[in-house]
Amino acid sequence: MRRSSSILALFLALPALLAAPPKAGVHGLDLAGMDRAVAPGDDFFAYANGGWVKRTEIPGDRGSFGVDHEVTDRTDRRVASLIRAAAAAKAPAGSELRKIGDCFNSFMDEKTIEAKGLAPLQPTFKAIAAIRDRKDLARYLGTTLRADVDVLNATNYDTANLFGLWVAQDLDEPTKYSPFLLQGGLGMPERSYYLDPSEGMVKIRAQYLVHVTAMLKLAGVPEADARSRAVLDLETRMATVHASREDTGNVLKGNNHWRRSEFGAKAPGLDWETYFAAAGLTQSQTFVVWQPDAFRGLSSLTAEVPLEVWKDYLTFHALQGRAKVLPMAVSEQSFSFYGKVLSGAAKPRERWVYGVAATNQALGEAIGKAYVQTYFPPSEKVRAQKMVANLIAAFRARILALPWMSPETKAKAIAKLDTLKVGVGYPDRWRDYSGLKIVPGDAFGNAERAERFEYERNLRKLGQPIDRTEWVMTPQTVNAVNLPVMNALNFPAAILQPPYFDPKRPMVMDYGAIGAVIGHEISHSFDDSGCLFDATGRLNNWWTPEDLKHFEASTERLVRQFDAYEPFPGLHIKGRQTLSENIADVAGLAAAFDAYRLSLGGKDAPMVQGLTGDQQFFLSYAQSWREKTREPQLRQQILTDGHTPAAFRPTTVRNLDAWYPAFHVKPGQTLYLAPADRVKIW
Repeated sequence: MRRSSSILALFLALPALLAAPPKAGVHGLDLAGMDRAVAPGDDFFAYANGGWVKRTEIPGDRGSFGVDHEVTDRTDRRVASLIRAAAAAKAPAGSELRKIGDCFNSFMDEKTIEAKGLAPLQPTFKAIAAIRDRKDLARYLGTTLRADVDVLNATNYDTANLFGLWVAQDLDEPTKYSPFLLQGGLGMPERSYYLDPSEGMVKIRAQYLVHVTAMLKLAGVPEADARSRAVLDLETRMATVHASREDTGNVLKGNNHWRRSEFGAKAPGLDWETYFAAAGLTQSQTFVVWQPDAFRGLSSLTAEVPLEVWKDYLTFHALQGRAKVLPMAVSEQSFSFYGKVLSGAAKPRERWVYGVAATNQALGEAIGKAYVQTYFPPSEKVRAQKMVANLIAAFRARILALPWMSPETKAKAIAKLDTLKVGVGYPDRWRDYSGLKIVPGDAFGNAERAERFEYERNLRKLGQPIDRTEWVMTPQTVNAVNLPVMNALNFPAAILQPPYFDPKRPMVMDYGAIGAVIGHEISHSFDDSGCLFDATGRLNNWWTPEDLKHFEASTERLVRQFDAYEPFPGLHIKGRQTLSENIADVAGLAAAFDAYRLSLGGKDAPMVQGLTGDQQFFLSYAQSWREKTREPQLRQQILTDGHTPAAFRPTTVRNLDAWYPAFHVKPGQTLYLAPADRVKIW
């Protein structure tokens, strides 16, 4: 890989300033965290995690808490130690090390933030006040476009700006980048928060109105009580024209190419030429409009809704969008709704946690260089790469053994698997942050410039060759991702640590945890969306009609299986909305099980902690999804997220034959499925 020797040398010269890695806990399964009074065939999550659930309280500053949060907290502490070392290094001005320290210290300097008040926002407020006609409105809206959405990789569909930009490989011509445009503009998580007539949602809307009113008052807007109602009405009209979460996740519905010259006719209302000019998109002639009906509706609103209402709306969002780098009165008001109401948290996180997040967002890969040098030894990368190779071999064998798939379709699937580019730990090439200006004592400006820097970095991709080495996650991110158009996977260093990946415990447990994650991400290349792309990343049906029909019938059974889960009375998991992730869970877990067996050369794993190898595998999987979630946040996740809630993901085991004898699961138990009813997709 390519390293920046200067920044690494400075970090390595500061060992006394780097905190020792926190202890990762017990190496092995948490037997005390189980609840053996629960039959595994009735509730496998409770069997594996019930003891932990009973004794664990969600911290007051969280909407949820579990193993993922523990790993993320450990990683944040490590990153904080690296950042503080950077701040203490007195590095040359303009160096990455200096930028990291200045960015974090500026965020943490609450005294300066308080002293500045809302002065950093005054240029924005003046620009909003200067809107005199619809052309001015289009110009201002164009300046707010940012690269803050992601259709297929991180599946981040939400932006508070009217529209969001994603620059990625074109789905029809994957040899070039295209600008993708997505709907936005809402201050609440999703359209149902505005439109759902249930008592709970009505209450949330009332609390949101209180929040909008309070923020407008903080901005000095007169008659804020009446004007906030108009802002909420505007957002409600936006929500009415928004595409649903389910439709937004449908690739075939989203792949709509519009010529620049067609926007005025296809989505009249907004002055599109002025908008694109202000957004810096003057060179692009073709766009992918992901939700056409939403664009028509939102564009129409820019012509129909009074300008004064738009200006109040923009004022509110300008204040809300920068709440964490504005005086405490603003950040506390923001938390009162987004923290307390939407997630159920009682208090905000400690400020340094937000500071780490802000610095990661601005200079993520610069920090990532030091993170992998300090916390990701080469031996762990080699061990992870070996596991990935075993998972791919297992997946290959599963494809070849499918009794229902034709040789023609199998050949195409194998070709796709053979071209899969897997990144482990960190990217081959690091980003260049020399063009990012970080100013000491300017937390607000640093956030603005970092956001703009990322936007312009994405604009520069247009017209350039495709870079398959680019990562969409930093090494210090506790997550993993499949990039379907790139036909690539990223496994950041931070997820390759205990308890997911632990060199001090039997490998079978790692296969049940990180192995299932690796299998999950490989399987995304073949889920209901990934299966639409061929080995080159082109949106292309490579299936025979009979094979596709069989595949879709299997996925429909999985939809029904997850539709049946009911976390709250009357509120079911959305099997269609979560289908991609559920397919990846089922197929990934099956491949991980086969890979664990493959790694032993056909031998049985030794008994450990009184458990057989198969029991270790499945319990490790269930304990990797250990989590407790407050009701407001869980309801929000069910409505907005493409992932099934953590407590229900261990139910995936009921589709694997090997789970049944391992835990003596019998007919009549809640999770029991007859062999013919077990969903086997890959």
